[in-house]
Amino acid sequence: MNASTQVSGQASGASPEAIRYHYDVGNDFYRLWLDANMVYSGAMWGPDDDLEAAQLRKIDYHIWEAGAPGSANVLDIGCGWGALLRRLVGEHGVARAVGLTLSDAQAEWARARSDGRVDVRVESWADHVPAAPYDAIISIGAFEHFARLESSEEEKIDNYRAFFQQCQRWLRPNGRMSLQTFAYGNTRSRREATASPSTQFLANEIFPETDPPRLANIAEATEGSFEVVSLRNDRKDYARTCRVWLDNLRTRRDDLVALVGEEKVARYERYLQYSFYGFETGNLGLFRITLRRIEPKWQPKR
Repeated sequence: MNASTQVSGQASGASPEAIRYHYDVGNDFYRLWLDANMVYSGAMWGPDDDLEAAQLRKIDYHIWEAGAPGSANVLDIGCGWGALLRRLVGEHGVARAVGLTLSDAQAEWARARSDGRVDVRVESWADHVPAAPYDAIISIGAFEHFARLESSEEEKIDNYRAFFQQCQRWLRPNGRMSLQTFAYGNTRSRREATASPSTQFLANEIFPETDPPRLANIAEATEGSFEVVSLRNDRKDYARTCRVWLDNLRTRRDDLVALVGEEKVARYERYLQYSFYGFETGNLGLFRITLRRIEPKWQPKR
């Protein structure tokens, strides 16, 4: 559940203001119920993992899937509080890691805990101009924000296609991208899903100007830019993550109320309950997708 936005001039995703509405609630607020590394996306659970270990397992999975270990230059789109960036340079031998977020609070936190090998930018992917091609791209929990509830299916796919085309241009030949996003499941039509009370609550109270994709949207949008190498739906992992976050929030409830007030804490409780139910029932999916850059077609000289 990290952050980005959409290409200017197109049907946009979440605006910077909408992103900050959620992510700039305060670093101290999130610190009380996330893990020690402040990772705010669905974990990847092993048999004996606590939340911190499950989040690191997820981060390492995406780093390996993107072929990032030992690379010179890696991009993290929607870098959150910087856990993946620190892992890239600290554990996986990456020389330089660039992170994009639209949250000032996240950027401040990440910069304070990183060294000169990490470059954290408050910047949309749509405005990003890389200094050099990237060896790998990773994006966890940002793709959800690239379309709005009122966007048509065609507008959503156009937005997603622009994102993938941009990533293709940034990557070196044969470069890979690892993407994680939650999405609508196949249990209901988009019309049914968007009309549900839970979707309306999340769109109005938690993630304004945001509507998650469907798997078919992603598949169509990658055509011509990326080959799908692997796909996992780990929705049960996200259900468990939401359950642990909710337990943590309730354990620290008095501290959280003192920090941000009863109304906001109650709103987040409801959000995590809805999210747990969505992933548990399959109304929501959690997709981890490995993508390989499609090389532009060679054209003979005339």
